[in-house]
Amino acid sequence: MEVVSETMDASRSAPLVMARGGAADVAPTHTIAALEAALEVGADALWLGIQLSKDGHPVVLGGASLDRVTDGRGHVGALTVRELKRLDAGGWMAPRFRGQRIQTLPEVLERFRDRTRFWLELANVEEASSTSPSPTIEEKVISTLEIYDAVAVSVVACARRQSLARLRAWNAEVGRAVVWTGGALQEAIPEAGVARALCVERRLVTSDTLARIRAAGLECHVQIDDEPVLADRLIVLGVDGIITGRPEPWLARMGRR
Repeated sequence: MEVVSETMDASRSAPLVMARGGAADVAPTHTIAALEAALEVGADALWLGIQLSKDGHPVVLGGASLDRVTDGRGHVGALTVRELKRLDAGGWMAPRFRGQRIQTLPEVLERFRDRTRFWLELANVEEASSTSPSPTIEEKVISTLEIYDAVAVSVVACARRQSLARLRAWNAEVGRAVVWTGGALQEAIPEAGVARALCVERRLVTSDTLARIRAAGLECHVQIDDEPVLADRLIVLGVDGIITGRPEPWLARMGRR
């Protein structure tokens, strides 16, 4: 990241702090313990990874692999919800978290929909066969948000243009965002009206990048976990949000904790 002034502009609003997987620095990522911890310290929203189970249910987990964050093996999509629910999703971090379970999207919405906002990142799945009758991840997520009356408090983020098109087709009112992890910025910026924000890795954020994102009429949210001292620089740059698994240090740096 380029060096910018350390002096914060008091007239500029502090960026939103979105807890990726909850407060994943103090509790197992994407578990109820982590989500509750994030809200307790004052996170503005929950950033959640969404995948489909083998039997087509949207589940809340950051990566496709179960190996690192559960006592299971393999990929989320290889197991049914019932099988996923049998896994321990907390003991890997500390004994006191044993018994934490993988959550479905309906379970999370039921518990938290009146307490926060949601940014849902869809797994970067391969294109579904045009002849397949199975609902896509986009359809599943949209229908779940509609059932739980959570469209107005949710933004769905993804890296694929096809996903953005599907999301808009299923519900044009749901907020949409593009996940940009590299490549030409111009290719990541969607057509007008397709999305409201670009979610960017920290290494890609410069004043020039931000100016181009702003010129496209988009918000800019930055994915970062380390170095809360960078809060000053990101505020000076004028980013709209911080996406982090360590929300408390960032909130403290902004004087909000």
